[in-house]
Amino acid sequence: MLEKNWRALFALLGLLLLSACAGAPDQPVTPSSTAAGPTAAAISITVAPAATPLPAGTSTSTPQLTATATETSTPLPTATATSTARPLDPLSIEAMRARTYPGSDISIEQTLAPGSNYQRYYASYQSDGLKIYALLTVPDGAKPASGWPVIVFNHGFIPPTLYRTTERYIAYVDAFARSGYIVLRSDYRGHDKSEGVASGGYGSPDYTVDVLNGMSSIKRFKDADPNRIGMWGHSMGGQITLRSIVTVKDIKAAVIWAGVVASYPDLIANWNVRPGAAPVSGESRGWRQRLVSEYGTPQANPQFWNSISPNSYLAEGVPPVQLHHDTLDHEVPLSMAEGLARELQAAGQTYEYYTYPGDDHDISAAFNIAMSRSIAYFDRYVKGR
Repeated sequence: MLEKNWRALFALLGLLLLSACAGAPDQPVTPSSTAAGPTAAAISITVAPAATPLPAGTSTSTPQLTATATETSTPLPTATATSTARPLDPLSIEAMRARTYPGSDISIEQTLAPGSNYQRYYASYQSDGLKIYALLTVPDGAKPASGWPVIVFNHGFIPPTLYRTTERYIAYVDAFARSGYIVLRSDYRGHDKSEGVASGGYGSPDYTVDVLNGMSSIKRFKDADPNRIGMWGHSMGGQITLRSIVTVKDIKAAVIWAGVVASYPDLIANWNVRPGAAPVSGESRGWRQRLVSEYGTPQANPQFWNSISPNSYLAEGVPPVQLHHDTLDHEVPLSMAEGLARELQAAGQTYEYYTYPGDDHDISAAFNIAMSRSIAYFDRYVKGR
């Protein structure tokens, strides 16, 4: 009896011990520290995507850029379809590259009084079905086996009704002609006796078309070397020159004096039309108004404005360029030449840049030194010396 009681007591004690051992594992599982582990792990996995912003600059900007790019590129098929359906503006560089510039034979209209060592002619050629007149000079003496090197000469803005072929840029043409170059100085359409309407050098490609057709025409001239052609431009002629060298590949070197060579967004925003004038707005001149109303502002449609700016195409390759500008030029600001010099440098192109303190738009005070630098540049890159 006593033994049975002891056995019962021992069984009761065993049950109590087993239940205590069974409860022991629940103690470590319950602690909040362990429970927090899985919760934190889950949060960190959830946060990781949200913490993709954590590489904050990286991931926040990456998703944004990707999203923006995706959204921009998604409508692109539509934009592409629209732009494909809509012809390129004739002023765009791509449209100008797609054109042909056949020119024609040069016709001698009149023999003029000769220069010191060269002949002068009143000549003509064809451009866009128009008869374009030009001043043509041809050196005296024995012609090189390949023909005389050529300078295509692009004059600046002169009111078309006042322009006369034989009255302007006499000293400039004379300096190049005396140095052994054929010089062709086109009378853009609507100037003097040239047929057509004078449309301006900025809102229309017409003057550049006339110049490039003139270049094709002079290549066919019996005394010219078609493989040695340089181009010179002053003021508006600087824009025509810059536009020409990104359109065709035949020009060996370009020299620009006081050129209107800023990008079109810069022309729209910053170019003063006259000394002391306020910056020009899109509505204040005809070509600006037309382009802004048709395509929007440069801020709203940078793609279009870049497409018509020769500056946007410098990295594709241009011939050596030499720039000359007066530091006090009140007609074409020095900042244009400075800007183009920086762009040429950034694009890895060959260039030279000269400034003339206290001179004028024509660089008349430093004319001799500027001209000697220009001739030396053409001699190096056009004549091949």
